[in-house]
Amino acid sequence: MAPCSSHLLWNGFFLNIIILSSISCTIGCYTAIFSFGDSLADTGNLVHMPQPGKLPPFVFPPYGETFFNHATGRCSNGRLVIDFIAEYLGLPFVPPYFGGSMKSFKEAGVNFAVAGATALDTAFLQERGIMNKLTNTSLDVQLGLFKQLLPALSSDHKKLLGNSLILLGEIGGNDYNHAFFGGVSTESIQDLVPYVVNIIGQAIKELIELGAITILVPGNLPIGCLPSYLTLFESLNKKEYDHSTGCLEWLNKFSEDHNEQLLAELKQIQKLHPHAKIIYADYYNAVMPLYHSPNQFGFTGGVLRACCGWGGTYNYNSSVECGNPLASVCDDPSLYMNWDGIHYTEAAYKLIFESVIEGSYSFPSFEALCNLDGKYFNHK
Repeated sequence: MAPCSSHLLWNGFFLNIIILSSISCTIGCYTAIFSFGDSLADTGNLVHMPQPGKLPPFVFPPYGETFFNHATGRCSNGRLVIDFIAEYLGLPFVPPYFGGSMKSFKEAGVNFAVAGATALDTAFLQERGIMNKLTNTSLDVQLGLFKQLLPALSSDHKKLLGNSLILLGEIGGNDYNHAFFGGVSTESIQDLVPYVVNIIGQAIKELIELGAITILVPGNLPIGCLPSYLTLFESLNKKEYDHSTGCLEWLNKFSEDHNEQLLAELKQIQKLHPHAKIIYADYYNAVMPLYHSPNQFGFTGGVLRACCGWGGTYNYNSSVECGNPLASVCDDPSLYMNWDGIHYTEAAYKLIFESVIEGSYSFPSFEALCNLDGKYFNHK
């Protein structure tokens, strides 16, 4: 994520936006949520899509065990950030486009996020030796599905979108994941960042043209703290690690670079569309305190080891993923930050949600835009 100086600039930039905003939110705040992204927001799309090969692991237990009591297609033991946002707004959980119904879409909105999805198109990535074996549902494909569905949702789509919250992301993480795990050089992956940020920016501008006003755009998480990356790039060189967290510093700096470029892009788009409310959700800095002080947040089981996995320093093995009968599962996922080596537990996602919605890690403050004055947190 961006350093503190960038946060101050971003926060200052939006002070006038908050003051000048002419669109007021009520306790209902938004009437629907439209979501685009990857596994951090997928509420069941990939599992309802045709699967040419073996089923993804998150269609099996113990995924979904904590809240839903069964696997739902969410890549966690329970709810995701998008689920907590829906609850906060008083809306039903956002139904996936694949497997959802028109009735449910009109009640809550639509989720187009697909686990494994990339920001960049499959062909663009393949030209650079980056393969995505999970799905070809890139951000552009998701937007295409959205535009096809829009006329059926409302005869006045500008009004519909103006009263809705758009959740755009997190997206882009898989562009880098597929590249890193596929052995692409760090230099080549670094070159992808401007392309990823640009495609996110293009999507935001297209949504604004369609009528969207409030768009929540999360940044990327610190990949150097994820068990999957810590396992792949495990090193005997202690200088590569942050001594206070155990995370790989060079990988976290990569995430910070992506987020800094994304911030700059959002700032430029906001200038072009002053009537819009583009909210940056700082996922990176929302989770770093959890890595620095895990016990303070209840993660006594650990933050660098996966709750569900198999073997090694970080309980992660790409050949024995969570959902595999050979994988072991911790007794209490709420004591762990990481669920399966790549995704977080419901407990961690709830803390991210609270950090972003309370305003500490959203710019401008989401809570201030909704005029809720902490009502959710005082009465939950």
